[in-house]
Amino acid sequence: MAVVREFALPDLGEGLTEAEIVRWMVQVGDVVAIDQPVVEVETAKAVVEVPCPYGGVVTARFGEEGQTLDVGRPLLTVAVGSPDESGAPASATPAASADGDSGSGNVLVGYGTSGPAARRRRVRPAPAAVAPLPVTAPVPVPVAVVAAPVRHEGPVAVISPLVRRRAREHGLDLRALTGSGPEGLILRTDVERAITAAAAPVAAPAPAPVAAAEGTRIPLRGIRGAVAEKLGRSRREIPDATCWVDADATELLAARAAMNSSGGPKVSVLALFARICTAALARYPDLNSTVDTERGEIVVLPEVHIGFAAQTDRGLVVPVVRDAHRRSTEELSAEIGRLTEAARSGGLTPAQLTGGTFTLNNYGVFGVDGSTPIINHPEAAMLGVGRITPKPWVHQGELAVRQVVQLSFTFDHRVCDGGTAGGFLRFVADCVEQPAVLLRAV
Repeated sequence: MAVVREFALPDLGEGLTEAEIVRWMVQVGDVVAIDQPVVEVETAKAVVEVPCPYGGVVTARFGEEGQTLDVGRPLLTVAVGSPDESGAPASATPAASADGDSGSGNVLVGYGTSGPAARRRRVRPAPAAVAPLPVTAPVPVPVAVVAAPVRHEGPVAVISPLVRRRAREHGLDLRALTGSGPEGLILRTDVERAITAAAAPVAAPAPAPVAAAEGTRIPLRGIRGAVAEKLGRSRREIPDATCWVDADATELLAARAAMNSSGGPKVSVLALFARICTAALARYPDLNSTVDTERGEIVVLPEVHIGFAAQTDRGLVVPVVRDAHRRSTEELSAEIGRLTEAARSGGLTPAQLTGGTFTLNNYGVFGVDGSTPIINHPEAAMLGVGRITPKPWVHQGELAVRQVVQLSFTFDHRVCDGGTAGGFLRFVADCVEQPAVLLRAV
């Protein structure tokens, strides 16, 4: 008879421990081919299509759209059998290499084969003794059964590293918790419930409640949940401070216009600020750092990877320009444009959204002048750029209308004092007012 293979939610990399099911791409009873995308999931980093490493007939799906699954939990099961006896096309059977390995050539963490891709995709005849797979009616999708909480005796049933981290951050003993998951598995909701209970003050009995309208509840999950967690952690852990200055950006805009009229690739204003930031970080490298709280050390990073805030239909994301200090202004502009387009289309990978060492936030596109940016944890600083707009300005001793921008700089006060932060911001402002300063920058 056919072999039923279980496909679990794979490790999607970048330390991600869970994902939300956005859209199922197959139904129970469908025939799937090896490496065919079967489900679209949203992690805290991006939306990705997950391919199945097995080929055959889908016999069960686990989880509904909108449900969050931990890495390692079952996604679906596939009945793998002989193509001529199961009724499935040859492309739906598992590929096998000449040396006997079988499975997907599209390697996910925890799945796939180790041989070369060309060898993995060779197909050998399946054994003739495989019994046909009866598919007489659609198989119902398994529905999760909520079991009563189970008290653990012995080892604590925890799969997700995120659950362990949240418990550790709030001083919770996991052995004292009861799990509401399958077989007593301790879920994140169990930990969050315990945190809330521990933080709730003991108060006198409240008076009879007054009827009030129930508000709309929006789940904090996916990218929105990741943003809330990261910004909340930044506020909890980082003693930040902000300084700001107005700068005359007239000459910067004139330099951009001259560059764009030369016939070469167009340069964006954001790329100019990214170029200025790389020069400023070369002068003030302490701001391109992170704080190792466990060892009590400031880690000054050798590479500059600049993230920039991008608003999309799915929320705020921060794509990262790798090795920004090694790129020209034109190269920075091209990479920012490429990542922005990928962000709007939902095509960013988790790797393109992590690893930043400094963030540039151009909130001026929303028509506002100033803000107090929240540092993108675990970085040490962020530069905010307001709108560039005509304002009265004293220029060369006379009142004139100039293109003025407000710059806000938020920094981790553990990393540096106001003198360093002020020096960084003043250098940025000088480059904005006199772009020629970049020619002599380190």
